Amino acid sequence: MAIRSNRGYQPRVEKKDAHRINNLIRVPEVRLVGDNVETGVYKTSEALKLADQFELDLVEISPNAEPPVCKIMDYKKFLYEQKKREKELKAKSTQIVVKEIRFGPQTDEHDYDFKKKNAEKFLKEGSKLKAFVFFKGRSIIYKDQGQILLLRLATDLEEYGKVEAMPVLEGKRMIMFIAPKKKKQ
Repeated sequence: MAIRSNRGYQPRVEKKDAHRINNLIRVPEVRLVGDNVETGVYKTSEALKLADQFELDLVEISPNAEPPVCKIMDYKKFLYEQKKREKELKAKSTQIVVKEIRFGPQTDEHDYDFKKKNAEKFLKEGSKLKAFVFFKGRSIIYKDQGQILLLRLATDLEEYGKVEAMPVLEGKRMIMFIAPKKKKQ
């Protein structure tokens, strides 16, 4: 006799609406609120008839109230506007992008200038900057040079961003964060 496992089986779950509407409201009485209705406690059947008269839906807003609070409205339109509002809020929220620039303790002048230009560009774009000096092998003895290099970078980028965290040695890396300055509008 073979035993069948249900591994990988996912039962089909129908998406449930956030609110109960029309005939899904199973209480004897509801408190009706809304623009075009007189506020008060109604029998559910009466409230459904009123909603039907206006060719709208009876929507349960507050199911935990005693009796539950319902409103007569166009439910599809309500859902559409809610999604639209959420989309606008999501568009307004900003994503923080962190760009990295890596130096060695003995980075020469040309490389430093090149990386500084990139750092300027990143800060102008509005990205945060994570500048770090990576110490390989015994180069950790030059940690003071790494700190000088990062502080020099901070002073060179002073007009584009402000230092969020001073250089800190973490393992074989000395890290410093620079946040972009707010743009004046």
